[in-house]
Amino acid sequence: MSINIDKSEWKDVWTLAEFNHGKMHGVSFELLAWGRDLADDRGCKLCSVVLTDEIGDAELNQLFAHGADKIYVVTHPALKNFITEMNAKVVRKLVEDLKPEVFLAAATTTGRTVMPYVAIQTRAGLTADCTGLAIDPETGELHQTRPAIGGNIMATIKTPEARPQMATVRPKSKKPLAADESRTGDVVRVEMPEDFFVTKMTLDTFIANDLNEVPVEEADIVVAGGAGVGNLGNFALLEDLADVLGGTVGVSRVPVDQGWRPYIKQVGMSGKTIAPKLYIACGISGTVHHIVGMQTSETIVAINTDPEAKIFQVADLGVVGDLTKLLPKLTAKIKEEKERMAA
Repeated sequence: MSINIDKSEWKDVWTLAEFNHGKMHGVSFELLAWGRDLADDRGCKLCSVVLTDEIGDAELNQLFAHGADKIYVVTHPALKNFITEMNAKVVRKLVEDLKPEVFLAAATTTGRTVMPYVAIQTRAGLTADCTGLAIDPETGELHQTRPAIGGNIMATIKTPEARPQMATVRPKSKKPLAADESRTGDVVRVEMPEDFFVTKMTLDTFIANDLNEVPVEEADIVVAGGAGVGNLGNFALLEDLADVLGGTVGVSRVPVDQGWRPYIKQVGMSGKTIAPKLYIACGISGTVHHIVGMQTSETIVAINTDPEAKIFQVADLGVVGDLTKLLPKLTAKIKEEKERMAA
């Protein structure tokens, strides 16, 4: 399909919404913010694709409010839980039949598994983990920017011959547009062949992560620890501070490699991209791999014994000191202030 195709047949910008277990995930709105700029530059419609077992008008209207002009909906009981093979078959059929010019998904489990499958099957171009997207004003082609060579440079990639031009973008790399409840659009419900929902895979059970804790990518306050925390026991100091602040604990790669914390808590190029209101980096040196995942935080506080640590280059406030001595004092002071204000 990428050889001698008629590019005039391919139009509109698509985003792959993530809706499951009755919840529209925030990344769906972030994608629409990316797509709205691109669709406006191309003078075309912004369309969102929803695959699920069932969804109501209220949830679909959220997509319109955040920028969508049209929504393609495929519903089937088998789509209640995410299975890559099944979702990819449906998305491939939509792409081949409706021919989007640009197709965006999030660099989540969904986007990172479905989009490569579709790209291979349709012989399209795909750029993963983008941090920037723009339309070339002269050619109309999509320029896709992402970290390369270990994050040491930023590469801009284009796929001038292939369609659709496909990209996954890192969650939290762009803020959703302000919701406009007056916006409306077209909902197109698409039927798929029944054999699309037959798979050799069997779902045994669904287990949600951290049912009693806000995911690190959704938290407003993150207290993160790196190799400088020293050991598993010292993470209790970070947990105490996070608790008093109403936040959650995140980590750089080393604590995950050491088994101190699970991968779902990792922030960075190979983990989560986050943008909390407050990010407190404790014992984190600040490699490019980590900074890529947290540099869009509103306020960054860094605590490190090394005054030359790279993390200080992106910090709004830097403290050179021993976190094992600083954190207990900081936690106690915050508790004291909260009690005073409550009195």
